[in-house]
Amino acid sequence: MSSLGKKIVLGVSVLVVAYVTTGYMLGRSSDDKAYRALTVYSEVLERIQSQYVDDPNMHAVTNGALHGLLDSLDPQSAYLSPLEYKDFKEKSASSPAGESGLALTRRFGYIGVIGVLPGSPAANVGLRAGDILEKIAGFTTGQMAIDQAQLLLKGGPGNTVPLSVIRRGKAEPQEMTVTLAKLTLPKLAEDKFSGDIAYLRVPLFNAGMSKQIREKLVQFQHNGAKKLIFDLRDCSIGDDQEGIQTAQLFLSSGTIATLKGQTVTPVVSSADPSKVVWTQPVTVLIGNGTAGPAEILAAAIADNKRGDTVGERTYGTASQRKLIEMDDGAALILTVASYYTPGNKNIPTEGVGPTVEVHPSIDDLIAQADLSQPAAVPSSSPDDPVVKKAIEILQGGAVVEKKAAQLRRWQPQLAA
Repeated sequence: MSSLGKKIVLGVSVLVVAYVTTGYMLGRSSDDKAYRALTVYSEVLERIQSQYVDDPNMHAVTNGALHGLLDSLDPQSAYLSPLEYKDFKEKSASSPAGESGLALTRRFGYIGVIGVLPGSPAANVGLRAGDILEKIAGFTTGQMAIDQAQLLLKGGPGNTVPLSVIRRGKAEPQEMTVTLAKLTLPKLAEDKFSGDIAYLRVPLFNAGMSKQIREKLVQFQHNGAKKLIFDLRDCSIGDDQEGIQTAQLFLSSGTIATLKGQTVTPVVSSADPSKVVWTQPVTVLIGNGTAGPAEILAAAIADNKRGDTVGERTYGTASQRKLIEMDDGAALILTVASYYTPGNKNIPTEGVGPTVEVHPSIDDLIAQADLSQPAAVPSSSPDDPVVKKAIEILQGGAVVEKKAAQLRRWQPQLAA
């Protein structure tokens, strides 16, 4: 940067500090923290300009600082520079049919995988939850917004996207190529165990999923099922409202979730007795790949004492974001509200914990570590320790109810 450029930047910083200081002295309002933060930022900027080992690129420094500022908030929030936002808008304007089938987040400063849709292009090349995408289409994902990454993973069916993937136990990134395709959404998976226990697995909460689930529950009852194992493991994609509407199929009273934020009027979603379909016992299977609408549903059932959640803590993403355009052509993707459980726990911060914790078996851990094999998809196998525990809980509930019924029959005799 030229001497004149340094003086201009420094002069602007001085003006900012003067403005901040004047406002601070006159106002001393609830913005005190913001004033102090700006003062510190200006001082750091001046130190970099005057004492850094080389002549710094102040544009890159500021750009990096703004990315870091948003990264420090939560994995979903992001800063887009004017150039990045221009490119983002251009790519968003098209609606390519080809997709990868990945649910993404940010982990360790890069784009990470939360979940993979069964049968999707991503699943076909062996991508799995926990993978870190160091590069997508040749672009490093450091400081990349989730929305930018998703756009890079869309295109015409048949288009290929190269990936550099960091996996557990591997020192070097693995080069992979995913061939985009129009997604065939996986269907509900159902099963029945000996006795009267039905099993239903939900792969995602796309539009209309709550209606499909309602039809299955009615069908289960017609076929004599009286207990349900509801599998939400690796369910990380979908519409939050579908999760809320599904919870209404089980709850006759109580709160399902509350959406609230600093500037957002709280929105309370409540049970509706007229929409209840399943009144019999239910257990919900959850895990680290459970996110978004599935978390809302699981928390609603657990916190309202409607049934147990079995497995491991969910990932924690159920929130609402907003795109905010800046005067200089940049943009912020900012989390403005979070979903809270009926017990008033922040889902993105805490996830949803199981009421009955079950960890993967040693065999499962060994299988997960074998990257030469496709990632295992949750199933109704009674050998699965999570499914086994759910069956035990439902069968135990039947024993308790039987003893209670016997006690009710004996009470008149005891009273006589």
